[in-house]
Amino acid sequence: MPGEIPQGVWRGSELGSQVAETVPSGWAALDAQLPGGGWPRRSLTEVLTPQPAVCECRLLGGVLGQVAAAGGQVVLVGPAKPPHLPGLLHAGIGAAQVIWVKAETPAERLWVTEQMIKSDAAGAIVAWLPQARQEQVRRLQVCALACKAPVFLCRPEAARHDSSAAPLRLHTTFRLDWELEVDIFKRRGPAMDAPLRLPSIPGGLSSILTPRLLTPSRLTQAKEASHAVGSPAPRTREHALH
Repeated sequence: MPGEIPQGVWRGSELGSQVAETVPSGWAALDAQLPGGGWPRRSLTEVLTPQPAVCECRLLGGVLGQVAAAGGQVVLVGPAKPPHLPGLLHAGIGAAQVIWVKAETPAERLWVTEQMIKSDAAGAIVAWLPQARQEQVRRLQVCALACKAPVFLCRPEAARHDSSAAPLRLHTTFRLDWELEVDIFKRRGPAMDAPLRLPSIPGGLSSILTPRLLTPSRLTQAKEASHAVGSPAPRTREHALH
């Protein structure tokens, strides 16, 4: 095989680095696992969660803050809950930079999302599409190829087993010690060895939480240990002849 050919061949054991444009996530550990070193532009990213409008807002706060700092608009399509203004402000996102589209039905959410992607006018697009079908996601991915903004589709964790045209898919949930657990289960590259644990204390709380409250798991472990030490030994059954 000619020497120049292997240089142009991507191997499945290598993390893809040919993503043309990316935006840093705000976590160096996460960027190290994302092809291209950040959230991709001109492509869909699927974020799967146990319940809507909780984990994904914390996960995407860093990139949305960067978009706002650069003067871009953040478009939220059909979120399950109204945007939390104090949380947005702490992430550096002013109310004037948020476009909240109250699309009620699945068809409305899908239509608005497609139009926003095609317009290529937003700095970032986050759409909640829990009922999107495979062919609909594929259509959005085709549209996203011409969109400079990162596009995030938020879906329930049950969609993990569905086929999807999104090149990047991940699942995220909260852990006990103010952490986000992130499992990237589809990317251009090898499978992850283990999910990431990212520090994620809500805005403003880090300065008031005591060291004990920063690690609730230690409190739980100490409580379980005290119960184990203080528990009486099980009584042995006396023999009938005694």
